This record gives sequence, structure tokens and C-alpha cells, in this order.
Amino acid sequence: MPALNAIADFADDLTTWRRYLHQHPELGFDCHKTAAFVVERLREMGITEIHEGIAQSGVVAIIEGQGDGPTIGLRADMDALPMSEETGADHASTVDGKMHACGHDGHTTMLLGAARYLADTRNFKGRVALIFQPAEEGGGGGNVMVHEGIMDRFEIAQVYALHNAPDIEVGRIETRPGPMMAGVSEFKITVKGVGGHAAWPHGCVDPVAAAMQIGTAINTIVSRNVGAVDQLVISLTMIEAGTATNIIPETAVMQGTVRNFRSELLDLAEKRISEICAGTGTAMGVEVTLDFTREYPPTINDAEKTAFAVDVARELVGADMVSDDTNMVMGAEDFSYMLNVRPGCYLNVGQGVGPFCHHPKFDFNDEIAPIGASFLARLVERAQPLG
Repeated sequence: MPALNAIADFADDLTTWRRYLHQHPELGFDCHKTAAFVVERLREMGITEIHEGIAQSGVVAIIEGQGDGPTIGLRADMDALPMSEETGADHASTVDGKMHACGHDGHTTMLLGAARYLADTRNFKGRVALIFQPAEEGGGGGNVMVHEGIMDRFEIAQVYALHNAPDIEVGRIETRPGPMMAGVSEFKITVKGVGGHAAWPHGCVDPVAAAMQIGTAINTIVSRNVGAVDQLVISLTMIEAGTATNIIPETAVMQGTVRNFRSELLDLAEKRISEICAGTGTAMGVEVTLDFTREYPPTINDAEKTAFAVDVARELVGADMVSDDTNMVMGAEDFSYMLNVRPGCYLNVGQGVGPFCHHPKFDFNDEIAPIGASFLARLVERAQPLG
């Protein structure tokens, strides 16, 4: 399998590191033990410029190349998910209710592998900034790191990230210029009526009936207000109301997400949801409150940097193992915040057939760690070559 020889030589170390991280998952911004493990490995590599505590538990480490030049950023996410593991693996999570079900343990390992190689060879000009980020799975750790000034502080000129991809051939690298992953927003609708006995509904103002009307109307936005070739997904995912079958509750709460690639579609979705809430509230005599929160923006790759990354990938794994026109997906990614302020590219590396991300039986394929590490290392050497 294509990998730089020096990285292939320490593939067993990558597996050991990854499986340790898998056994010790942490959530959100509370990735302090993971960060400590990362810092310990970086120091063993002889990397001395290490900045800790960014976005609470994030780490940025700098490797100096040979001679003056710009700084290229490489980012990996560190956090896990609040779910129980069902892999049955020897290295399964040791923490109840937490597991690395999206492969961030592998992403961190790939960046550590690239760091080890780059720290040994330093076959590049300028500097590389290794960005270990918490809270990708909610909380927007990438946004926090950007707002805390890492791009300006470390003079990062371009930035790249790599994600594992289940059900794609092992070692295959895929990306696309322009929009690659959707933006995501969340909404919460609270419907307040007058509760009472279910045998006397005429003495109540039923929030459940109103919530059902609102939910039905929201599900018509995409089919009736959006062009057939446009891309918008609205999902009503949570409904909470009532405590007993013979009680009409006072309140009903609904929550969901909106996913989009263009801001005007997001504006339309928010406007229509707001209008539906207001109109239904008036028609049914209930008080309706809408909280609409714009979360991660779309992940948009820079065309020039994407073409460059594709060239590097083809050199490493072969042209037939690289795609530069992968489909856009409605999943979201907070690397988008970094791409909003610096040009760069987000790519996927195939890890073969198996459970998809966020499944309790998902596990990162250790076979691809040397490939990912080699790709990140070659990005640096090609972007900032010596001579």
C-alpha cells in the first residue's frame, strides 16, 4: 500500500497510538488527556514549539523547516462521540458511553505520523503548523481556534485536513473543488398552549395538535418552496410532549436541522419556518417560539489548493486511486471555519467496507494511517520545497 518508506517503517507505532486513543475517548472541548498524549508524542519527536490550551484543550505545534518560507497548516480533530461501543475489539473504549465512532483517533494518529516524519527530515522551507482540534462533533472547536487567532498568530497561509471514508476503497483519496460538505443550522420550536384533562379538550388549547400542523408544514418547504435542482435538507428530528395518555400537556417542543450549500437557501428555510410558526400560532391560538441557530457553514475547498492536493495524492497513491469530483454530501464539518479564513482543501481517504461513521460498530482502519500520514507529509514537502 502506498506510503513513504520512513512512515511505513513505524506503522506499528501508529497502530499502537491509535488504539490507545480509541480506548480513551473524550468529548467536546474536554480533550485534555488526548492533548497530553499528543504533546508527549510531539516532545519525543524533538518538537519544542508546542502551544497548549487553545480552545480549552487544543494544541498547535510548529516544526521549522530549512530556510525562510510560509507556514502550512495541517489539522486533525481529537474528540469522540457520546455513544456506547459495540465493536468487541480488544482495543474498545474503556469509557462507558463514549467512543471514537468517527475516526478522530485515526485522524490524530495520521497527523502525529506526518509530524514524526517531518520532524526527522525537515525537507521543506518555512514552517508547518500541526493543529490538533477539540470539539468537531458539536461546539465548533474549529471556529473557536480561529477566533482565538491561530491563523494570524502562527501566520498560516494555507490549511488542509483529511477524514477517513467508510465504503470507499482502502487508500483511495477523494475530494472536489468548491462546496464539498453542507452547512448545518439547528432549530427549536416551543409550542405553548393550555393543558388539562384529555376528556375535556374543549377546555384546553392543545399544543400537540398545533405542533403536528407545524411539523407537517415544515416538511413541505423543500418540496414546494425550493427548486427541484437546488440542494436543501430540513429534518425534524425530535418531538417532546406530554407525560400521560389522559393529560393534554401545556407545551410541546420540536427540534431539527437545516442543511444547505448556499446562504440564500438557508435564508429561505429560516424565513419559511418562522412564517409557519407564526401563522400556526395565530390560527390555533397557541404561543409559538422559534430559536434558529446557524451552526457550521458549508465546507468549501479552494480550487487552486484542491488541484494541488489532488496532484500530491496522485503522485502518492496513483492516478486511478484519486477522484477530484466526489459528490457533495449533506454532512457538516467545522473545518469549514478554517477554510473561510484561509485557502485549503478537505479530503477523504477510503478505509474499506464496514460500518459507517457514528455507528456503534465503527472502527478506524489502521491500514490507512501510514497512507494518510504520508499524504500530509508530502503536502508540506510539495507546497514548500527546498531548492
